[in-house]
Amino acid sequence: MFDAVLIVSFGGPRGPADVRPFLERVLHGRRVSPERLDEVARHYERFGGVSPITELTLRQAEGLRQRLAAAGHPLPVYVGMRNWHPLLADTLRTMHEAGARHAVGFITAAHHAYSSCQQYRENVDAARAALRQATGADITVTHVDSWFDHPLFVAAQAGRVRAALETLPEPLRGRARLIFTAHSIPTPMAEASRYREQLLASCRLVSQQAAMTDWALVYQSRSGRPGDPWLEPDVCDYLRRERAAGLEAAVLCPVGFLCDHIEVLYDLDYEAAGVCQAIGLRMVRAAAVNDDPRFLDMMADLVLRTIRRYERGRPLPILPGAPLHGG
Repeated sequence: MFDAVLIVSFGGPRGPADVRPFLERVLHGRRVSPERLDEVARHYERFGGVSPITELTLRQAEGLRQRLAAAGHPLPVYVGMRNWHPLLADTLRTMHEAGARHAVGFITAAHHAYSSCQQYRENVDAARAALRQATGADITVTHVDSWFDHPLFVAAQAGRVRAALETLPEPLRGRARLIFTAHSIPTPMAEASRYREQLLASCRLVSQQAAMTDWALVYQSRSGRPGDPWLEPDVCDYLRRERAAGLEAAVLCPVGFLCDHIEVLYDLDYEAAGVCQAIGLRMVRAAAVNDDPRFLDMMADLVLRTIRRYERGRPLPILPGAPLHGG
């Protein structure tokens, strides 16, 4: 019954001319000062105005397409972005024109919170509504199950951690702490979701498989008003405090991010790395899962599970107010 796969991601600029239009789209409806907009724009400009997220997501899509074909399900795999091209609404129109009517959806966020999984689902629903208004037709989207604790996701993360750890001088490896990072969100949003619990579950599993028992979860990329409560500690504050307490080495793992995009590159490779240099803390960063073969295998596993679950009939529609599962 399924005739396509839709990968849903955040999106990012692909050149300097895209940066400010992209940020204006991301920040639409929020009270953000021009000074703050300029500051964030400089984060992107430091990396040539190009976020790697689009290229990496397209590589994930191609890896998934190849694996589905090898498994006997040669489905087209499309990418739709929330905030930049290819935009979700445009992608759904392209899918419809190609004959797609029932898609498996894969949201590129492992840990459930409104600003990740739920908002992406709403973006998909809005794109479907736009398609119905324009064409009178629809594409149903059935999302894969939650995967924050999937063994292949854990294996991909742990492999990245071990590779980073091995770049430290050997005498420091046994004294290094594994520091996981995730996007901070407002505390009320966290309390209304399973975000922290799922992050902690991922961290426990990855640390076990990476054989690093000394670990911590911290947060990065806070963007709210200074007086509003957001999840803490901030990664840079944590590094300063723990270095003062005697920490000798750190392996940073962006467990809450699937791609090495600008928030990872700026917040960790530039800002956190600068802090570590200033305080004399030896730090290495694990790469995000990106297009790691184990992560691509996990994507294929989840899509194939969804296909098999509904082989004998169409999924029931989600009713308003019904609880949502997965991420």
